[in-house]
Amino acid sequence: MTAPRYTGIATFMRTPLASSPGNVDIGLVGVPYDGGVTNRAGARHGPRELRNASSMTRTIHHVTRINPYALCRVADLGDVPLPHVYDHTAVYEDICSFYQALAQAGVRPLSAGGDHSITFPILAGLHAGSPRGTRPPGIIHIDAHTDTWGPFMGSKFHHGGPFHQATEAGVMDPRRTIQIGIRGAQNTPAGWDYSRAHGMRVMFIEEFDELGVQAVIAEIRRVVGEGPVYLSFDIDALDPAYAPGTGTPEVGGISTLQAQTLLRGLRGLDFIGGDLVEVAPPFDPSGNTALVGATLMYEILCLLAERCAAAP
Repeated sequence: MTAPRYTGIATFMRTPLASSPGNVDIGLVGVPYDGGVTNRAGARHGPRELRNASSMTRTIHHVTRINPYALCRVADLGDVPLPHVYDHTAVYEDICSFYQALAQAGVRPLSAGGDHSITFPILAGLHAGSPRGTRPPGIIHIDAHTDTWGPFMGSKFHHGGPFHQATEAGVMDPRRTIQIGIRGAQNTPAGWDYSRAHGMRVMFIEEFDELGVQAVIAEIRRVVGEGPVYLSFDIDALDPAYAPGTGTPEVGGISTLQAQTLLRGLRGLDFIGGDLVEVAPPFDPSGNTALVGATLMYEILCLLAERCAAAP
């Protein structure tokens, strides 16, 4: 951590590169896949640029004073191998198998996408690798879109449907799920309607703005309650003024400071993992979207580390 940040092989937040999940509490993982996008591709390049940008992060959080690396063993586990990248079903199985092995090893993953379609196989893998009878997690989903649409153009494996698929597969608890920052016109209300019909709390950006961040934090805690929680952050939840490098930008979004404050308010929840998805570097030559994404990953890492350290 004290070496010059521009030296060495880039890993997430300059953590050690590990070849196996043994002796790792929190595994940082790249999932360089964007075969599920419905328009602008580019998120396949997200993990590499997030690693580069994350060299800017340091150890001690300036607000909470958490040092995640002092609380638990954190390592970069590399990228999920994707030998079948042109076969959506096979990609799902590859990702699912990778995360099943992490769950069996007791690792809490923090993943960098890739498009949002990766979240469904991540959740499926974590569920498959957990002890029998483990309760499916509630979801804190921060995004411009609900991502609960059904099949699109003949495939269910797309970035607009991971939480629809996860609900149908029973690998998440929709009644302990909250979707925050939702906005933008749609050609059909099917996604919004599916979320609400299955018990998810949908918070459009107008309500977010009216309530204020602290009240939103209270609502998150009310919805997810006790039990395991997974956090999924789509970078397009932010206004494109802060994060233009994404596949489906929507104006009128969350600011970076609001996002940081929101995440810091979630300390103490029983996080089993998280992801940061949809960073598409080709649409932001400045590199700022990757820097924002890496900074938010650090915030999530602090949440995971504090929870990991408190676990029996």
